[in-house]
Amino acid sequence: MRVLIVAMIGLGAVLLPAAPASAHAALTTATPEPGSVVATAPGEITLTFTEGITPVPDRTQVLAPDGKRITGAVAAVGSTLRIQVRRADQPLGTYLVSYRIVSSDSHPVGGAMTFSVGAPSARPPESDPGSVHPSVAVAVPALKFIGYAGLTLIIGPALLLALLWPRRLSRRGPILLVRGGVIGTAASTLGALWTQAPNSSGAPLWDVSVTELADVLASPFGVILLARLAVLAAATALLLPVLHGTGKRWHGGLLLALAAAGLTTWPLTGHAADSPLAAAIVTADVVHLAAMAIWLGGLITLAVFLLRGAHPRVLGVILPAWSRWAALAVVWLVGAGTVQAVVQVGSVGALWGTGYGRLLLGKIAILAGVLAAAAFARSMVRRAQVRAGGVATLRRTVGAEVAATVLVLGLSAVLVQVTPGRSATGERDASTEKGVSQTLTSELFTLQYYVYPVELGENNTVHGFTYTPEGKPLPAPEWTVTTRLQGQDLEPVSEPMLPLTPRNDAVGALTFPLPGTYEISFTVRVSEIDQATVRTTITVPQVPPAS
Repeated sequence: MRVLIVAMIGLGAVLLPAAPASAHAALTTATPEPGSVVATAPGEITLTFTEGITPVPDRTQVLAPDGKRITGAVAAVGSTLRIQVRRADQPLGTYLVSYRIVSSDSHPVGGAMTFSVGAPSARPPESDPGSVHPSVAVAVPALKFIGYAGLTLIIGPALLLALLWPRRLSRRGPILLVRGGVIGTAASTLGALWTQAPNSSGAPLWDVSVTELADVLASPFGVILLARLAVLAAATALLLPVLHGTGKRWHGGLLLALAAAGLTTWPLTGHAADSPLAAAIVTADVVHLAAMAIWLGGLITLAVFLLRGAHPRVLGVILPAWSRWAALAVVWLVGAGTVQAVVQVGSVGALWGTGYGRLLLGKIAILAGVLAAAAFARSMVRRAQVRAGGVATLRRTVGAEVAATVLVLGLSAVLVQVTPGRSATGERDASTEKGVSQTLTSELFTLQYYVYPVELGENNTVHGFTYTPEGKPLPAPEWTVTTRLQGQDLEPVSEPMLPLTPRNDAVGALTFPLPGTYEISFTVRVSEIDQATVRTTITVPQVPPAS
């Protein structure tokens, strides 16, 4: 049976050479050419394949000789993949281009090539395209948290100072909170501009060149953050008289417009801008941020200043009004959050099947506890227990709300850095339902292979391509593939693969009799005396139950 499958595949490849769409996409040409040495670094790299392709941008990267990722925009037109190069100060040496595409027959294909600028150097190590340096991995969510905290300390205290603050109570403390919020928001924005370069290149936090920083400032991300700083400066100038109780009516209207513009810069630099129904999600994100800032900022001001310094009779007037504000903010917070969750998670299974979904469930659980505490505090205000000496109890309840909500804020700062459930599920499905592909290397050759499908039985096709270490096609006259089930006392099974000469590929058939992890070995002879073996593993799932 296996011999028949190999023979049929080989016969089809020989008799149908004019129908490349029936096979998987293979690299035919590239600019710069694989293994070539060019005088100057290119601003764009193009790869042409045997058929139309769809790129996987997150899995396509260009590494400079110093190991930095310099990948810009990734796009495909027909069978041509175009990769923009971000940096303008590329060093001399060898560059690595690693790509992952989906061919027109829906199979994912991965591969790599190198070229050199000026003179060859050591090949940069291939890494996970999404990996970042630990210093950046810590700095990015920390800066997000500082930014959210800054928003909270600006909006909540400013609103209470403008509309509910007692005349005889000092404004100094809340004004200091607002100033701290402005400083925190500005620092977070400047930090985000700085970290964007190493976050993209994979370099440490401190390894940022002037050119990289200039590229960030000129990018859409940089323009949006610069706009945030401009809005923040204008809003701060208008806030000063409002905070001191001397603002005009037109100050309030202009501040609302500036607040809406400033809040919009957060979703425009996050997942919301790239999500389905982007306009609705951006709007929901703005509402979510505003409601969070009003509620949490108000709670902090209430707990730190009003409940400690205001007379119970004054609190009896202020707290019912604040309670209505808080209830309205919570309604908008939950409503906008629900809209975001439905779109970003994508499916019920993604709630517990992805990291994004599990973080979201944790956030919801903590928020539920906060809402329970808020309901208790609201009931106290309604029963007028504040006047009856319940200030201490209310202060403790509000303090617990603040502590738990700060934790929710921290989870939000992490959540915006995690791949949304809808995208994570799609990536997982692509890897589990469309076979397995990988690039293996030896001293003699680089081998690109894929297996489709990966399932129990004999109907698994393996297709391999060989290239020189520099990335040029390398025909090989003899191929053998060996499978061995790990953890079982079973003999390995070796089968020949059919070389499709004079091309640089070969096909074969694999049998997986049992579920489990198999070691796959490819032994390839590239000349009369030179051969090498490369190895990897493939996990074969159990047959799913019948529906």
